[in-house]
Amino acid sequence: MHWTKHLESGALALFLGAAALAAGGQGVPASSTLHQRSAIQSSERDWWKSAVIYEIYPRSFQDSNGDGVGDLNGITQRLDYLKELGIDAIWLSPVYPSPQVDFGYDISDYKNIDPQYGTMADFDRLVAEAGKRHIRVLMDMVMNHSSDKHQWFLQSRSSRTNPYRDWYVWSDGKGETTTDKGQPPNNWISYFGHSAWQWDETTRQYYYHKFYAQQPDLNWNNPKVHEAFKDIISFWLKRGVGGFRFDAVPTLFEDPNLTDEGVVKDKDGKPIINSFGDQELDDSKTTNQPGVHEVMQEMRAYADTFSAASFPGTRVLIGETYMPNITELAKMYGPAGKPEFQLPMDTQVGMINKLDVATFRTKLIEAETELNNNTPLLLFDNHDNPRIQARYGDGVHDTDIQRALSTVLFLSRGAVQMYYGDEIGMLTTTPSRKEDVKDPIGISGWPEEKGRDGERTPMQWDSSANAGFSTAKPWLPVPPSAALLNVADESRDPSSLLAWYRSLIRIKKTNPTMVCGVETMLDTNNTKVLSWMRKAQGAPPVVVSVNFTAESQTVNLNVPGANGKLKTLLKTPGASDPASLEKIELGPYGVYIGEVK
Repeated sequence: MHWTKHLESGALALFLGAAALAAGGQGVPASSTLHQRSAIQSSERDWWKSAVIYEIYPRSFQDSNGDGVGDLNGITQRLDYLKELGIDAIWLSPVYPSPQVDFGYDISDYKNIDPQYGTMADFDRLVAEAGKRHIRVLMDMVMNHSSDKHQWFLQSRSSRTNPYRDWYVWSDGKGETTTDKGQPPNNWISYFGHSAWQWDETTRQYYYHKFYAQQPDLNWNNPKVHEAFKDIISFWLKRGVGGFRFDAVPTLFEDPNLTDEGVVKDKDGKPIINSFGDQELDDSKTTNQPGVHEVMQEMRAYADTFSAASFPGTRVLIGETYMPNITELAKMYGPAGKPEFQLPMDTQVGMINKLDVATFRTKLIEAETELNNNTPLLLFDNHDNPRIQARYGDGVHDTDIQRALSTVLFLSRGAVQMYYGDEIGMLTTTPSRKEDVKDPIGISGWPEEKGRDGERTPMQWDSSANAGFSTAKPWLPVPPSAALLNVADESRDPSSLLAWYRSLIRIKKTNPTMVCGVETMLDTNNTKVLSWMRKAQGAPPVVVSVNFTAESQTVNLNVPGANGKLKTLLKTPGASDPASLEKIELGPYGVYIGEVK
């Protein structure tokens, strides 16, 4: 095992800055040395390297005006909670004006706020109040498509000669005549079911939509589209946002020859049919096409020209990057001299969806060694996937399993993205009747596809009728589980999942080894317990051991160069303090975290 790997540049500065923020963000005292001031400034540039990023689904977080839908002022009301939790940035799923076909991911105006969420003044207040608490606000940047109600598309579909015509992807059909629209140009299908081509009677052509028909794809071969989005990025950066999460990045381009995609077949050679009744395709002509990297290099270079007046530091670009392997993910950071994302999402780890120690170990080693020394962004959850409990839980040890997985998330090297409510163990609560479904894919795909409502239910603040979310009937029902899983009750319980999250985040942000230390897997033949060591120059190594089973386990983590004595930093309830590395006892799904002396 090799620990003698150089620390990332600015690691000491990053720790000093993190410690200063964790201590209450009072800034640098007048008596501080020039070196300390320089360190804090460096930490502002590198804040994202060990950041905790909290995704908020705005319509489900906090309603401030009693209409049953969450809003910006509601988020502002809860900033002190987020500060206490230890959050560095909040990512808002879209709050722009929208017909809400896809709950905001169909944008009709990229430079405004949807009235149901508030006003631009409300947004500015949120950014300002978040800044006072050292929390950055990140916007969702949806560049693959717009709403079909956006002025760009209304112009584009008005005539074939309109200047906006080539802002979108249009094509003649197969066998089209003056009286017959023919067939779609090829076999491409939408992620949300059926053909990805929609016939437009006015101009008698098909337009392409990778998602809903109300979300026409923009044509990224048109330079004017590039300039339009740089203008949008400029608009929000000038308002003080800390960066962007870029939606659906791999789908920006399509095969210009409109070649059919391959049909995915099962082991018997029969086509696989998806939940919408379509033949499953391999996405080979509509995902990860040439051009994606050049676009992101252009957007990164543009964003890097901005300096924050009120909140110094890097404007971070996060990518929704579901990649097939670590090699493709590594490309999303960009080549030398042409950076793309600081933090492309590493779904290789969090979307394993089974408690398999060997797979977790392999994926974490890849994140540590095969991303060209870039910073990983790990996540287990978001608004498009069932919550952690639904994908990893066993119905008996769900909270213990969430403690175990959150340890992997927060104490591995890199930045962290979490989803609102993860910290209290919110459950996926899927509608049981089609008539209750709000998500369009749940309506069109029922009963095989029940939609994403279950992971978007209101935040559970307390055990009252509407969980403290709203005084009115919430837009989605509050699950019965809110009676037990809520912020108020868990805040009073030192053994709660919320208390565990707060402790993990505190360790991540204030322990110098966890802020910047390299990571090495230990006990690598163990198929039941995942263990690793973090090590940084000038600080004690830290070992972490996580039991992935419902049975008690004992591990020996004795390693060359360590005398084996331990100082406990955190452990799951009921665990004892081990005398040495040679014998660490873990209960079912138990966790031990300790400094090596």
